[in-house]
Amino acid sequence: MIGYVTVGTNDLPRAVAFFDELFAVIGAGRFMETDTFVAWAPSPEAPAVSVTKPFNGEEATVGNGNMVALMVDSPEKVDLVYNKAIELGAEDEGAAGLRGEMEGFYAGYFRDLDGNKFNVFHLEMPAA
Repeated sequence: MIGYVTVGTNDLPRAVAFFDELFAVIGAGRFMETDTFVAWAPSPEAPAVSVTKPFNGEEATVGNGNMVALMVDSPEKVDLVYNKAIELGAEDEGAAGLRGEMEGFYAGYFRDLDGNKFNVFHLEMPAA
């Protein structure tokens, strides 16, 4: 259902460098790019995450309550992505681990270099 999500930045080169390295951990690369916008996905047919300078030319700001959730295929991949984000200068919003909200929900939370909130998660569905 989701085609892509976009977060704003006030420093596109810095944001692109951050996301190039972060998304490489999960096998996603750039597939769309302009002077003010870059998008990453595992393939052009898959949902994507993009970063942009605001169209109206004003300063990018963080939406209170907004978050981008990145689904990966294992708890180990959650650890890799979360740790890579922190290594790249992201702000910790909750270390990777099991969450009590839902059985089998393993997640880590961080804010990118512009303060946008991200979650990387794996959900192990219980056997029926």
